Amino acid sequence: MAKKFEGYEPKYVNELVKNYGDMLYRICLCILCDKDDAEDAVQDTFLKFLTKAPQFESNEHEKAWLIKVATNISKNMLLLRIKHRTVDINELEYVGAAEEDKDVFEAIMRLPVKFKIVMILHYIEGYPTKDISKMIKLSDEAVRKRLQKGRELLKLEIERGNRDAF
Repeated sequence: MAKKFEGYEPKYVNELVKNYGDMLYRICLCILCDKDDAEDAVQDTFLKFLTKAPQFESNEHEKAWLIKVATNISKNMLLLRIKHRTVDINELEYVGAAEEDKDVFEAIMRLPVKFKIVMILHYIEGYPTKDISKMIKLSDEAVRKRLQKGRELLKLEIERGNRDAF
């Protein structure tokens, strides 16, 4: 593996981890449903950043690149799992979530990955659909459709959870 670490000052890399680490962890956790794998995916994302030493047009371009890489690494980890280890959904912690949002987060975690990604990026991270479409290389219309379907599935998940509680 080629090393390109000399391209960045340690202070810059520390700021990068500080600014984006938690967000990338949440995204990876939502995809992988495993804390350890999510941490590994985030580390791999920053390692890829250091080895590729990409140049960015803006902070938003940098952030979008990190999200795309973290998402791809997480998807690849899902495909390559030899063991089918899972974490009980009740053991998952949502970094920075209020207790009253726990049920919604747990319902999002049960959605298929393609809906989870757009739901997290749009509703939790606050990205507009146009930006999400660039990050995950889908049309803006496809992102909006996934959000629509994701909301429908989320509503069903929440309703099912409420019925199961009685």
